[in-house]
Amino acid sequence: ASSSTAVQPSIPVVFSTKTPYQLPPQKFMIPASWRRFQLSQLINTALALPRVVPFDFLIRGVLLRGSLSEAANGEEETLEVEYIESVMPPARLAALPHEEWVSSISCLVPGHFLTGSYDGALRVFDRAQTLFHTAPSHTAPMTSFTVVSPRPAHYDQDKLVVTASHDCTAQMSRVSLCGTETTCTPLATLHLHDSPVADVASSQDGENILTAGWDGLIGLWSTNVPEADEVPLETVAAPERKKRRKVQEGGLVKTKAPSAVLRSHTARVSAVRFSSGGGAVSCGFDSTVRTWDVERGLCAHTITVSEKPFLALALPATPETALAASADRSVTLFDLRTGTSVAAAIKFPHPATPAALVFAQGSGTQFASGAYDGVVRIWDVRSATRETANARVWDGQKVLALDWAGEVMAVAGEGGVEVWRAG
Repeated sequence: ASSSTAVQPSIPVVFSTKTPYQLPPQKFMIPASWRRFQLSQLINTALALPRVVPFDFLIRGVLLRGSLSEAANGEEETLEVEYIESVMPPARLAALPHEEWVSSISCLVPGHFLTGSYDGALRVFDRAQTLFHTAPSHTAPMTSFTVVSPRPAHYDQDKLVVTASHDCTAQMSRVSLCGTETTCTPLATLHLHDSPVADVASSQDGENILTAGWDGLIGLWSTNVPEADEVPLETVAAPERKKRRKVQEGGLVKTKAPSAVLRSHTARVSAVRFSSGGGAVSCGFDSTVRTWDVERGLCAHTITVSEKPFLALALPATPETALAASADRSVTLFDLRTGTSVAAAIKFPHPATPAALVFAQGSGTQFASGAYDGVVRIWDVRSATRETANARVWDGQKVLALDWAGEVMAVAGEGGVEVWRAG
């Protein structure tokens, strides 16, 4: 008999989903050779959907990338398959004009974009790309900023923004969002580091901030503005003293000292984030990811990976893991629980160095990476083999920062700022 008339083997499958597209509970006999596309067609046909909805499929928590027979791995029992809506490729919406490289961006303030750039300025735009305000916050390139949320009670309707810079300081400022009358008032400069400050992060309760420095130190600070200088003026660098004397509105900017210093990194600290439960996570050029007991000021756990300088960090909604991007052109998902083997970490390979990471808002599985090849890639932690979608934002210009709120993804880097629809 001809081989073409041979009966294809089938696999019993039971589908489940958390989407609104529910199939009736029943067992399907599916050809073993079927892949994602055929399975997605089956769901659409069975539900008689008025428009095509593409789906992805999870088997044992892993995205299906090959055939059902490959996923079944020779087992004859019924496969339990969960289907989820596929991620559509990002679509470009707009650009925000910048003459300088942009190192940090936020789209979390409703109706606004905030950017920090290499000219040391913090800029405020509305969603129609109108520039409302430019605040010259630092005398050297800005590396990072954080919008403190929820804002401390004494800031009323204003936003507290903390910026970090190559000028070895961080600065607390009050940003009053009033359209074209938006203002930015410096409140205090934070003095600890004797090298550039690479990153700044705020706690979930808005009461504390962390700074990460190239000097290997992490500073812990309250968001309270001191009534008097906490750092003697003569110890402040000359450009900062000159700038401070120029600030007259609301009085001179106060100097602020840290409430604690976290010491354990042996090289520059690239990124730091508060984690749930009052802890923190950091990564650095010493090829380590560290967790911290912030209240006690102690390093609680260190994950060491050979020759893997880390550049960026992102924490999911679930607190047990962390994503870290490194100079070896990879992003790694680490299990932060003590005693977990580094060999169990999940690696997401990139063709170029990834320098920016962000999780989808409220997600523990979907994240985006931005790399030196100008491409933003969207990933699912349940599938490290390849990204679920990507977008080439620039040719030959590096992506340096990302933010993602709802369907709005903001991309910052050497090409300025672009706004994309994602999700």
